[in-house]
Amino acid sequence: MMIEPVPTAAQDTVPKPPDHPKVRSGRIGVLLMNLGTPEGTGYWPMRAYLKEFLSDRRVIEEPRWKWWPILNLIILSTRPGRKGKDYASIWNKERDEGPLKTITRSQTEQLAERLKPLAGDRIVFDWAMRYGFPDVKSRLKALLDQGCDRILLVPLYPQYAAPTSATACDQAFRALMEMRWQPTVRVAHPYYEDPAYIGALAASMRTSLAKLDFDPEVILCSFHGMPKDYLLKGDPYYCQCAKTWRLLRTELGFSEERFPLTFQSRFGPDEWLQPYTDETVKALAQAGKKSMAIVAPGFSADCLETLEELDGENREIFLHNGGEKFAYLPCLNDTQEGIDVIAAVVQRELMGWV
Repeated sequence: MMIEPVPTAAQDTVPKPPDHPKVRSGRIGVLLMNLGTPEGTGYWPMRAYLKEFLSDRRVIEEPRWKWWPILNLIILSTRPGRKGKDYASIWNKERDEGPLKTITRSQTEQLAERLKPLAGDRIVFDWAMRYGFPDVKSRLKALLDQGCDRILLVPLYPQYAAPTSATACDQAFRALMEMRWQPTVRVAHPYYEDPAYIGALAASMRTSLAKLDFDPEVILCSFHGMPKDYLLKGDPYYCQCAKTWRLLRTELGFSEERFPLTFQSRFGPDEWLQPYTDETVKALAQAGKKSMAIVAPGFSADCLETLEELDGENREIFLHNGGEKFAYLPCLNDTQEGIDVIAAVVQRELMGWV
């Protein structure tokens, strides 16, 4: 539902002293925030990205005395080369950037065009990455420079998690701490059960499945994993993923056997949320399943974890263990359904401001 635009407040017409500094205000900023991407696939860009990412206390909660030697002496020596090759396999060579950056930019541009009738040029749209560039601090400053004294932060994670949604907001709050004149700030609520989101996922999946030349026996619903310990400490992520899975399964009319829930991308020796995606893919193939598909509804845009890990590594696991037909169903990305979801979230959160 489109919110009707309302007139802006009358501008202050009282003459100002000649030495009064010029101040732009009265506009609203909308900042889309996603995880991030390296600036290149070589060793040093990858190392810089991984260091920023894996130094975040929200991501790795191990004590610093234990984690720093592992990170700096082992991981940052070996992992950049290996992950650089993975990124190179999905790299947008035309723009020389990761696909997450390409898609997030397009989402922002399309969102701005879609919501222009909402309040004209009064709303300014921008995007940022938690790790890498464009960074959150610089984009917040850009919005302020354009007269935005109200800013809506939109973490592009349907399900809330401390290592994703919270750390994106942390970065914005750190920037706010340095400002003399802070804007009024809102943070968009996670949209894991929003009817617009569930409906868009179902429509996108139906479209993707209709393009296949086979009917998958099983469709895995794969979410990014996290250490089980984070759940036990109170993170709501697992519960929100399960809610999305249940609502989407009901919308599609699938059974739990046809549409099981799994978790991917585990890292390190600790137990993570289960069942694991890669182990489930292997078990399905070894049990005689000849066709399968995977969808990743927890990602708002395709990235390394979907294009390389799911469509690459897990495809190879399935085919190597006896499977014959495999498909990865794309994220919502910057499709019409994807923009529908982001627009619905933004319009809901801007109520009372426009």
